[in-house]
Amino acid sequence: MVATGTPIENHLGELWNVFRFINPGLLGSLKQFNVRYALPIEKSEDKKARQRLKRLIQPFILRRTKNQVLEELPPRTEITIPVELGMEEAALYEAIRKSALDNLAGVDKVEGKGELHLKILAEIMRLRRACCNPRLVLPDSAIPSSKLAAFAEIVDELRENRHKALVFSQFVGHLEIIRNYLDRAGIPYQYLDGSTPAPERKLRVDAFQSGSGDLFLISLKAGGVGLNLTAADYVIHMDPWWNPAVEDQASDRAHRIGQQRPVTIYRLVAKGTIEEKIVGLHQQKRGLADSLLDESDLSGKVSVDELLALLRYH
Repeated sequence: MVATGTPIENHLGELWNVFRFINPGLLGSLKQFNVRYALPIEKSEDKKARQRLKRLIQPFILRRTKNQVLEELPPRTEITIPVELGMEEAALYEAIRKSALDNLAGVDKVEGKGELHLKILAEIMRLRRACCNPRLVLPDSAIPSSKLAAFAEIVDELRENRHKALVFSQFVGHLEIIRNYLDRAGIPYQYLDGSTPAPERKLRVDAFQSGSGDLFLISLKAGGVGLNLTAADYVIHMDPWWNPAVEDQASDRAHRIGQQRPVTIYRLVAKGTIEEKIVGLHQQKRGLADSLLDESDLSGKVSVDELLALLRYH
């Protein structure tokens, strides 16, 4: 028997690994599994292959959602907030996007797919940073950040109504910019990222739970699991991550046992940018999960073609 909160988090190969342990041979070898199921389902959206796999594994899966097990949990609302970039921000974003395409032009003809994948991801990372704040790509930039302005408005409203919030970003540099703003505004907060020592991490969590700080700034990967932060009833995701399961786990730091109030989750998404495409991928991957594992958390691998499409769209 295997118990897990996320049976499939990144790709279908993880499902094969689970069944190799609990029922060896059921899904064949990894190569056979990829040919029969993973590639047709993830790359070609083959509904017949998906149904065959679902019928095969369903007798061995007992799934209980958090809402089924913890009926006393308050409701949870998710809201995407579109953020319109300013003219200078939009111009910078477009310049970076075109530069990325120029840098990648023809590279697939001379390099392997692994190298190409890494190069595309590096260009996309720069583009995603530009969506968050111009200073993440140009440290000395004086271009105002629309996301920071939207964040400031949200925080003012939350504090006025005596709410507390968790604030997540995958970029530590983004959190540093937010920290500087909060320091200038005199807004109390707690903070942790991957470099925070375990004892200090506990102290900051305990302080927040005891009422010290209106906000808790957390790097996405450092705060996805192992934290109980029910003092907050709002969650703000400053930038979307590829895998919706990772975001959901982060949001669950507030929406868990002990939470007495409804929880609202905000996702700030820069309009007309790659961030909208990433959120679109969330819906595709969740749709696949719904049909295969009854709403399990699944985010398939993003292919080279899909990554290039993210750069080329407009």
